[in-house]
Amino acid sequence: MALDAKVVIAKRVAQELHDGDVVNLGIGLPTLVANYIPENVDVTFQSENGFLGLGPAPEADKIDMELVNAGGQPVTIVPGGCYFDSCTSFGIIRGGHVDATVLGALQVDEKGNLANWKIPGKMVPGMGGAMDLVVGAKNVIVAMQHTQKGDHKILSECTLPLTAKEQVNLIITEMAVIEVTKEGLVLKELGPEATVEEVQAATGAKLIIPEDIKRFGV
Repeated sequence: MALDAKVVIAKRVAQELHDGDVVNLGIGLPTLVANYIPENVDVTFQSENGFLGLGPAPEADKIDMELVNAGGQPVTIVPGGCYFDSCTSFGIIRGGHVDATVLGALQVDEKGNLANWKIPGKMVPGMGGAMDLVVGAKNVIVAMQHTQKGDHKILSECTLPLTAKEQVNLIITEMAVIEVTKEGLVLKELGPEATVEEVQAATGAKLIIPEDIKRFGV
């Protein structure tokens, strides 16, 4: 049976989160990460529209449309959670109180530059909180599929408008875990079905390849 790339990515991202962390999950694929947090790890999820303590998606008959995340999706709140205004929320983000943010990307490059909000010529509602999150969070993890219809998303230099410069720490795809360093992109782990040669071919930047590379998802 073919592996679900999004599930593979979400499970691996969950391993990067630690007990006691305050974590922001971007819309789309990153929201899946909450389903795979290890049982012995207590993570507090934050949403930039004013939540600490986001819970799982509600059952269909318990949806409250006044309780939604930053993407407008219905959510729940766990015991001890709280909500507040956007000023307080962004004070938390800009004040460096978010331990990790997980978000998708259109492009990432070898310097850790991130483009995830706009394709020129297409209508978009705006950048949202991503600009603040990637600068304010202590650890920035990009969770995305490795390519887009065969086109490179990991590049030597982004070509789309940037969300932020030199802020990405880790890139996790279905093919690889790649660390952004001052020396360049280091291939840390291979996905369950990828080879080093396949990862390099699917990457638009030269990877630094250590002698000993782990494999995840097996």
